[in-house]
Amino acid sequence: MNDQEKLDLAQTMFAAWDAMDWDAVTDLFAENGVLHSVMHEPLVGKDAVGERIALLGSKATSMKLQIEALGVIGGRVFVQRVDVFDFDGNHGEVPVVGIMSMEDGKVTEWLEYYDRPTLLAGMGIKEDFGH
Repeated sequence: MNDQEKLDLAQTMFAAWDAMDWDAVTDLFAENGVLHSVMHEPLVGKDAVGERIALLGSKATSMKLQIEALGVIGGRVFVQRVDVFDFDGNHGEVPVVGIMSMEDGKVTEWLEYYDRPTLLAGMGIKEDFGH
């Protein structure tokens, strides 16, 4: 894939998140694709990714990925964004940096870097972060 094709695929992925089209999000991953929020173990395989996205999506009532910067560096797509969402009656805004690897029109790896306490607070989830 050339750089423009990668950027187009990333934009398609972000639009699917904004539309809360979880099947489309899942379908954009390669069969052995990886979604890795780096503070957790990675989700490996389209089925595992789809299950997690469906679970999160089941409680989301709105989602907007506000893209602040997007580009290709070293063959990978880098995105700086703010995820703005309503989840289970709570509102959140979380700054995120994502790095996507792509092949044959599919996402093969998506790394996500964000502040977990900010995400959980936006989701209304209380957790003791000291332990």
